Amino acid sequence: MNVNDNNIMVRVDDLYKHFTSTKGVFKKGAGTVKAVDGVSFYIKRGEALALVGESGCGKTTTGRCILGAIKPTSGSVYFTNMGKNKNTIDITKITNKHDLKNFRRSIGMIFQDPFSSLNPRMKISDILSEPFINHGMYKSKRDLQEKVTELMCKVNIDPAYMNRYPHAFSGGQRQRIAIGRALALDPEFIVADEPVSALDVSVQAQILNMLINLQKKFNLTYLLIGHNLAVVEYISNRVAVMYLGKIVELADTEVLFHNPKHPYTEALLAVIPEIDTGRKERKILLKGEIVDSESIMSGCHFYKRCKYAEDICMVEEPTLLDKAKVNKKPHYVACHFVNKLKLAGIK
Repeated sequence: MNVNDNNIMVRVDDLYKHFTSTKGVFKKGAGTVKAVDGVSFYIKRGEALALVGESGCGKTTTGRCILGAIKPTSGSVYFTNMGKNKNTIDITKITNKHDLKNFRRSIGMIFQDPFSSLNPRMKISDILSEPFINHGMYKSKRDLQEKVTELMCKVNIDPAYMNRYPHAFSGGQRQRIAIGRALALDPEFIVADEPVSALDVSVQAQILNMLINLQKKFNLTYLLIGHNLAVVEYISNRVAVMYLGKIVELADTEVLFHNPKHPYTEALLAVIPEIDTGRKERKILLKGEIVDSESIMSGCHFYKRCKYAEDICMVEEPTLLDKAKVNKKPHYVACHFVNKLKLAGIK
């Protein structure tokens, strides 16, 4: 995926992350789990890119590689600081802790479960103070308290509650606190891993609206990891669909939802609940079982579950290429029959 754009903040080039697996009591039968298997994409400044797919597709591992939390097997992750001193670094080449710490000041992380991501033994004031203390970004205790107060106001939590513990807050309030912590060091880029999946449906919209407002106010760039396509459609600008470590489709959100080009995307869209009971049933039942990435030898990763599969799909892996353009916008698809299939989207 060759892209030359000065507005690109994150660029992932041919990223691989393989894990060695062992089986049995004596650790025999070692194999390779291809969690991320040649992924490439970019994220522009100020946009929200969603990485979606079933559990085990590699989306969270991709996010962790981008954050520098784990080292990829191969490939590059370029991050461009959009501040006054604009510079680009390859995160995978960072070897010293000091440089890694400086890089992490520019990024934030929002986890799926706010209760498990907040230390239950720490007061909210201490949780929100941690980033400032770790990076030495405060002048005095008073300054530190003012920063914590400002953070709580940003996420609509009353600063009067800063001396309470996490258990005293609701799930939605805890996630607001976790978002506040992610914003502490004024990051440019935030990775949100299933940010609303652990919350009640009634609260999800509030958190999503807050994330959208924060993005506009502070010109934030998001990588959203998830499986709920209704959430993805609401908040993202572009969507990358992953299946067994590979991106099979990538396009603008509106284009992908209305005009999917890959059979797997079509199946994912078909299970979104609909209010209109007068419409025909769109549900698509995928045949077969999810293939273990260790057992894939050749061909398309999706062919065993694809109702459109032919012999070529078993032996030749399709390349992710810009095969369809809508309004001159790229639409990347990895399918041998992309121009022949007429797939159903959400009309």
